[in-house]
Amino acid sequence: MKIAIMQPYVFPYIGYFQLINAVDKFIFYDDVNYIKRGWINRNRILVNNEEKLFTIPVLQASQNKLINEIALGMDNKWLKDFYSTLEQNYKKAPYYEPTLALIKTIFNQPHKTISELATTSIIHISNHLKLSTVFELSSLNYAETKGMEKADRLIEICKLSNADTYINPSGGKELYNKPYFKTKGIDLFFIENELTPYQQFNDKFVGGLSIIDVLMFNSKTDTHKLLSSYQLI
Repeated sequence: MKIAIMQPYVFPYIGYFQLINAVDKFIFYDDVNYIKRGWINRNRILVNNEEKLFTIPVLQASQNKLINEIALGMDNKWLKDFYSTLEQNYKKAPYYEPTLALIKTIFNQPHKTISELATTSIIHISNHLKLSTVFELSSLNYAETKGMEKADRLIEICKLSNADTYINPSGGKELYNKPYFKTKGIDLFFIENELTPYQQFNDKFVGGLSIIDVLMFNSKTDTHKLLSSYQLI
């Protein structure tokens, strides 16, 4: 079994979904420290054909708190403004209507924390794309591993999951050692994401945006092709 373990991000970029697509089980690392000015509560979309950051409001954000302890500060006005931004900038996109409906379904779910909203966004979009990956929460399913050293905790979660392969984003090459994982019976791979260009409003492709942008411009079939654009090393 192949697994990945990753902090939950709200409407992440397609590379996040490539990682989900590469594994049998995906574990949301929701009981680790929150990262301010990271990707947990923000991402980018097209505004006037240029990338623009959107940020989900949170309350009393602190890197001394766990991700699943960070409360949402979002209100109806923020949500109305966000929908308005999407309409103004994506109304003419070929898949605007179904994508907006999906986004509204996600926001209409009851959420108290940024972790809940982020995991909901990822699970709903994965279901929309008919990905077969199983999702779990580290806080719920692997609470006994909390407090272990980073690499050892990942290895222990792999063992508890009966996984023999762990796939990590390529940014972890400096953190995790393949031979060390191998001594524990786990094959470690890193995913190299490929951001294949797709047609937006003009010929100037803006890559690495939120999955929202991908879904606005691509059918499910074409999105599946993009999900397979990665290499394991």
